[in-house]
Amino acid sequence: MSLAYLEKLNDQQRLAVEHGVALSEGQSGGPLLIIAGAGSGKTNTLAHRVAHLIVNGADPRRILLMTFSRRAASEMARRVERICKQVLGANSAILTDALAWSGTFHGIGARLLRIYAEQIGLDVDFTIHDREDSADLMNLVRHALGFSKTESRFPTKGTCLSIYSRVVNSKEPLPSVLKAKYPWVSGWEAQLKELFAGYVEAKQTQHVLDYDDLLLYWAQMVSDPEIADDVGGRFDHILVDEYQDTNKLQSSVLMALKPGGRGLTVVGDDAQSIYSFRAATVRNILEFPKEFSPAADIITLDRNYRSTQTILAAANGVIDLARERFTKNLWTDRQSGQRPMLVTVKDEADQANYIVEQVLANREVGMALKQQAVLFRASSHSGPLEVELTRRNIPFVKFGGLKFLDSAHVKDMLAVLRFAQNPRDRVAGFRLLQMLPGVGPSTAGKILGTIAADPEPLMALAEIPPPPKAGPDWTAFVKLLTGLKKADADWPAEVTQAREWYEPHLDRIHEDAETRKTDLLQLEQIASGYPSRERFLTELTLDPPDATSDQAGVPLLDEDYLILSTIHSAKGQEWHSVFMLNVVDGCIPSDLGVGTTAEIEEERRLLYVGMTRAKDSLALITPQRFFTGGQHSQGDRHVYASRTRFIPATLLQFFETTAWPKVSAASSERSARQLRMDVGAKMRGMWR
Repeated sequence: MSLAYLEKLNDQQRLAVEHGVALSEGQSGGPLLIIAGAGSGKTNTLAHRVAHLIVNGADPRRILLMTFSRRAASEMARRVERICKQVLGANSAILTDALAWSGTFHGIGARLLRIYAEQIGLDVDFTIHDREDSADLMNLVRHALGFSKTESRFPTKGTCLSIYSRVVNSKEPLPSVLKAKYPWVSGWEAQLKELFAGYVEAKQTQHVLDYDDLLLYWAQMVSDPEIADDVGGRFDHILVDEYQDTNKLQSSVLMALKPGGRGLTVVGDDAQSIYSFRAATVRNILEFPKEFSPAADIITLDRNYRSTQTILAAANGVIDLARERFTKNLWTDRQSGQRPMLVTVKDEADQANYIVEQVLANREVGMALKQQAVLFRASSHSGPLEVELTRRNIPFVKFGGLKFLDSAHVKDMLAVLRFAQNPRDRVAGFRLLQMLPGVGPSTAGKILGTIAADPEPLMALAEIPPPPKAGPDWTAFVKLLTGLKKADADWPAEVTQAREWYEPHLDRIHEDAETRKTDLLQLEQIASGYPSRERFLTELTLDPPDATSDQAGVPLLDEDYLILSTIHSAKGQEWHSVFMLNVVDGCIPSDLGVGTTAEIEEERRLLYVGMTRAKDSLALITPQRFFTGGQHSQGDRHVYASRTRFIPATLLQFFETTAWPKVSAASSERSARQLRMDVGAKMRGMWR
């Protein structure tokens, strides 16, 4: 068989692709850790490894590929298909279509939980709550326990859910999490424990799982050796992308499925571990070799195909100062005489003006706006820049805004489908019932309590007396739900039924109903891409699309616009020209992220990730004065800042340092002239 498809790989990539594949059929290689530096062709390498396994006889039905977004899994599958087609020709489609076990940790977890539901006491028709619905359920329990009426203010539903999620994903006890991350609520420890117990009971009663449960139930399920052996036995090969972004729960699942590491490949970069706020831990990737010692092999991809050597030299300098990491210095053949810029400006207004000037200058020499990006530590940092871009009529798109599923009208529609799927889902039921005229929280609660006690809740709903003020709306509501409860034979036509029922309520509830109706049609289009209601609800909850009803509208593919993004949202992306805002202490590192050594090290990695997004030019901007938000006792919180500690004087050799705006000789001469009049002194003299 020709190996021409491997010839475009560099030596390290090919080593990673071929690792353990030469073993006899039915065997799998030992554990492999691929340290893939920024821009080193990680996705291409992983896709080639999957394809190489299939080409060499591995059963694609027994390959589990886990990524951190459904889009990434789809892109990986497309690449695998292209490679296999190159080698196997027309027959490749049969094999690549069988690569069915690819997706996110949460998506794969949901599928496995439905398969093993009966063995672990789980209702196979469970529904999945997104974060907002989970917070609403937490609030219902909080209210039922009387915690919303305490003398001193009890933590909000969002804070309670965040604490619960951190405990689950970090596998740390509640007292430790409160002490480290939420010290201001430590006094409520006993009540929080009671609240979380009630929250778990409520979810189980209503047959719902939240986002964290998809990992927690999976981890608990494979703690049984027999089930773990059965689940692990389904897969000869397990490949995990972005392993530096996994948490302790995800790691425990992998260790249970492949306790000896045979057939396990993880890919990632410890230098890009920046999601500890989601309970991800860099320890997973750092300790992987020790977990499987001495069997684990490590292959490092350090050739960068994205950035110039001068950008890499600066980025390497920043990450070299990290306290603990896998030794790796990125290199490239892309030489350049242009070093990254370190630009000092007076304040955020000058920072915005500098960026606009440079962006327009780049555009004049043929660089599209889309090929340029402005990155920042926190979403609020881009405010002054957004104002200036708007004033100058420069189109831009900001990543990290409202998600499609967070909009009220879309959540209403999904509540219809979820309640039809699982009539014990109390959050969905509350949302729906209170849409009906004359039905408030008390009435809704009584109705839901009544039907939940019945083995057939929707039949019970049809039999109870209608609320006095609901009128004909009640009859239409019951008719819709009983029709939707039938088998999924009418999918996705039932989305149309739900929309037609909902639109009169939409007109009554929202002034901008016409704009929102566009989203509902979009939801129907999305639904048509799924085989069933259950798959639609599961996958849409786990991987929601971006907002579509923004008043400015979604840019068309042929439109040009500047990219604004938080560094977290920019991970995995690249642009020809990158500007980074507020590269000063207090922003990078954030003044909230300097409590521990681990937090400081993550902030260093965040700067590194931002720098390595740039292909040709990079500018780090350091305003001498910037706004930190909120109010200070002596006035507004403008502070004077110094360059980030992550670029000490020893690293300045890698940068071109400059100030902006440049002071011309003429303006210097004018400032040196003697004052003819001190107007300020005259003003002060008026009151003396």
